[in-house]
Formats: sequence, C-alpha cells, structure tokens
Amino acid sequence: MHPDGENITGEQLRAARTAAGLSLAALAARTHYSKALLGMLETGQRQIRPQHVTAYSDAVGIGSALFVESADGEMAAAEWVRRAAASDIGGDTLERLELAVDDLAAAYPTTPPGELLGRIRRHLGFAGRLMDSRKSLAQHRRLLVTVGWLSLLASTCHIDLGEASAAAARGHLAWKLADEAGHREIAAWCLETRAWNQLTDGKFAEAAELSRAAQSMAPVGSSAFIQATAQEGRALARIGDRAGTYIALRKVARLVSGLNTPDRPEHHFRYDPAKSDAYVATTLAWLGDPAAEAYARHVLADLTAAPTTRPRRIASANLDLGLALIAADKPDEAAHVALAALESRRLVPSNFWRVHEVVSELADRNAQDATVVREAFHDIYRA
Repeated sequence: MHPDGENITGEQLRAARTAAGLSLAALAARTHYSKALLGMLETGQRQIRPQHVTAYSDAVGIGSALFVESADGEMAAAEWVRRAAASDIGGDTLERLELAVDDLAAAYPTTPPGELLGRIRRHLGFAGRLMDSRKSLAQHRRLLVTVGWLSLLASTCHIDLGEASAAAARGHLAWKLADEAGHREIAAWCLETRAWNQLTDGKFAEAAELSRAAQSMAPVGSSAFIQATAQEGRALARIGDRAGTYIALRKVARLVSGLNTPDRPEHHFRYDPAKSDAYVATTLAWLGDPAAEAYARHVLADLTAAPTTRPRRIASANLDLGLALIAADKPDEAAHVALAALESRRLVPSNFWRVHEVVSELADRNAQDATVVREAFHDIYRA
C-alpha cells in the first residue's frame, strides 16, 4: 500500500482502526477529524485523501501493516516489528527506537524534508505496532515519548513542505502524547514549533505569544526553553518591538553563555550554541539593525569554515545577509548572496517567503537585480 491515499480503501482504514482496538469516537479524539467524517471515509461516502491516510497512520499506529510500500528495506523493517510485537518488549527494542529518533533528528538539517518524512513514517509504524505488545508501565511511557518525538519531527517536516493540515495533525498528536506521558519538553517543543509555523505564515503576534507559552512550559534552561526565547525575539523583530527584541536577545546570550556544545550539535531538539549567532543575525536583519550585516558575515564565515557542512544553514545565512545588505544600500551584493542561497537548492517551501521579501526589497532599489533573483527562484524551484 502507498501512503498517498490513492490505493487505500475505506475498508482498509476500518480494518486498521479495528486492529488497534479503537472506536470511531476514540479515533476522532486522536485526530482533528469528526466522527461523522471518519465514518464516511470508512464506508466510501467520502474520497480518501493523503491527509486522511496520514491521520489514520499517526493515530492508529500500525503503518507498517497497512501504509508501508513494498521496498525490500521496508519489508525487512516490517518483519522486525512483527517479531518484536509478537512477544513482550525486551532486550534492546526500545533502545533501538530511541536511538533511531536521535538519528532522524540529527539528519534533519541535511536531509530533504520529503525524504526524511518517509523514514519517520516507517518508524512511526514500527512504534505503533509495538503498542500492541505486552510491556510495563515504564516501557509504555518510553514508547509514548518516542512516538511523541517522531510525530513532532514529522510535523516539522510538513511545515518545511508547506503542508499545513498534516503538520497540524502530527503536531496535535505529539502534544497529546506529551500530555499523556507528562513530558514537558516535548510539549514545549510542540508550542515552539507552532510558533515557528505562525512566523512563517506572517502571524507574528501569535508567534510571539506561542513562544512565551513554550517558555512557560519548558524546563528552565532546556533546549526548548532557549529555542523558544530566541523564537520570541524573532517574532518581536517582525512586529517592530525593538525593546522586546533586544531583551530576548540578551536573555538568549545569558542562557548560552558557558553552554557546552552537545554531542550531536546537528540534532534538531538539542540547542547548539553556534545557532545563537545565526539567530541574532536573522533577528537583527528583520529588525533593520545596522549590526545585522556584520553578524551575518560572521555566521557565514563560521559555517563555511566548519568541518561539518550545513548547507541549509548556509542558505538561510545568505538570505539574512541579503536582507542586511539591502538595508545597508548594497543591492548588487545582496542580489549575489540571494542567488547563492537559491543555487544551493537547499531552500524549502517554509523559506520561500524570505526569498520573496528579499526580491521585494531589492525591487525598490534595483529593479534589474530583483528580476534576476525572481527569475532564478522560479527556474530552480518551479516544481
């Protein structure tokens, strides 16, 4: 079966729900769809769309049985899950899943979101099958936490791809699992991720409010707390709240002062102190602060010289520098670095609004440069 919904029937959806021991009402509670709509999907009265399959796969948790393609690697993984689910959870089963979550989160900065999402879906299916296994309360909570992280990372990928409905569904599942497991950091990351989504949608006041809520939820000093504080600063910069922006920047600086680099700095849910300068560059560029140019150049130099290449961060840093250069009345160089960001082919749909902003600002100073960047964007990212 393919997860795009084209080959999934209502009967299969019903079978998946029944196998998980869920009523229509229980499934409705796990998704953002009504009981009536779910009933119509299962009886063939409504067309099954990809977002419906995604919602079932997340909520029912038996993706490896019904929603996984038949590639050899996936079939092998499904067989591993079948064997693990046939008896008590024991040995290194949970540990392997937890390590897989870390691997996926560390792959986020360098892996195309669509590709990473496929890997996350398979692991969600594996974890869902394990829900049917005999396990202790402690093991059950570990599994809830694992699925919570996977769902949150999937939501992040959907935001990158501009898939709002799927992002909301997966984020909602992560939020509910965090609540059930009593895991404040996952809950805080859910709020921070929603704040980032609102920011990319241009809803800056809502993004600031969600960032503050994430800080209230997160353990003080945790990665989620630091990231939410930085996110608040970015949102306030977009609003034009200069005083609030500088307060947030100083707060982040205090939080990261003396903070050690994590074992896996590329891990999406572990705050890397090196991110701090990049966030300062973005925030100052959005605020129109003249210091943004120097910060953005510093960030680019560090990223370029780093032993581990981070192409997505470099592309974003080029957009920061482009915006700062426009404010500094250097449109020619701004167009050059904007083209570098585009030609890296590492931008994702959640970055596109930033390209449009650079083009719009360029158009006020050099219409020809703006046209060149706009046409390059359409040529490279037309699909």
